[in-house]
Amino acid sequence: TCSRHSLSCCEGCSQVTGWLGRGARSVLRPTLLFLSPTDLYTAPDSCEGRCEEPYSKEDECHCDAKCETYGNCCEDYYRHCQPNGFSSSRDAITNEDLLRVSEQLYRADHNKARPSDIAINPQYQASPDETGDQEDRSPRPLYKYVNEELFSKPTYASFIKLLDNYQRATGREEEVTAEELREQDNFLKEVMKTELMKKLFAFLHQKNRYSSEQEFVADLKEMWFGLYSRGDGEQDSSGFEHVFSGEVKKGKVSGFHNWIRFYLLEKKGIINYFSHNFDGPWDTYPDVLGLQFSWDGFYKEVGSAFIGSSPEFELGLYTLLLRLCYLSLGGYSLSIQTYPWTKSTYGNGKKYIATAYVISP
Repeated sequence: TCSRHSLSCCEGCSQVTGWLGRGARSVLRPTLLFLSPTDLYTAPDSCEGRCEEPYSKEDECHCDAKCETYGNCCEDYYRHCQPNGFSSSRDAITNEDLLRVSEQLYRADHNKARPSDIAINPQYQASPDETGDQEDRSPRPLYKYVNEELFSKPTYASFIKLLDNYQRATGREEEVTAEELREQDNFLKEVMKTELMKKLFAFLHQKNRYSSEQEFVADLKEMWFGLYSRGDGEQDSSGFEHVFSGEVKKGKVSGFHNWIRFYLLEKKGIINYFSHNFDGPWDTYPDVLGLQFSWDGFYKEVGSAFIGSSPEFELGLYTLLLRLCYLSLGGYSLSIQTYPWTKSTYGNGKKYIATAYVISP
């Protein structure tokens, strides 16, 4: 591993999202009022809220830094008291783990498009020095055909309902209605019914990231839908908005890495496809495409995206990773770049999703 409390995943180390740790809490024992405060406290057999608590021989287990040396840490010490929520020996996630799990998620994406469900027309392939020139070299739309029966599947239908919940311009406060909160909950409920997300949870649970599915879902909601500021303090952005719906910042398209969103807007004439700079080696779906386009007059120089994947596949794969990781899908290597939002946190120092996308060479 790269360091004692980080996982091995390419140069610079990568980390898995979903750190645990809730608010501080102590347990008081009912007793007589004349006892001193120290007599009132009994440490639980957990490190929740007890990190770096001074050593006491009366405690059943310990949460100070020396407990590793003496071997008397509480079982959840790494979850609550280490920066990344896991130990290198027991809970670290290796490159081999990521290669294995990414292939498992790929095989479990039963809702992905079949080869007959989508026909695309990539047309012009731009060279690296052409992607920024904003020239439309492809006169026809990217999508020739999409079987829209896909969109009646529960995860697709609930995903699509989320796409119109955002103001695309950064710097404008997002207002989240009660209906939009219900749509978030419904989407997470539907994706958690899939084999893909159940496999992801089982893996993270085994690696001591989450103690229950309920905790996992609650964290998914915060890391993806929790609001933060990309501007001057306005709660104007979230991981979901940036990655899947797309934003406009300083006159350019920011984020926007989802094929369903692209297709729906292109169908309405709001997206103008210009060219592509990368077409992945897959002969089935999901495929990977790096593309250039204009969204209502705002330009995206390289908008890499999976093509034909289900919403749960992208959500699950991006949730698994932070920073740059090398994975395997269908026997082909793939690089994913994700970043946590570093300017604000939620819970006990957990990080929101800032962005996530496929690397297109």
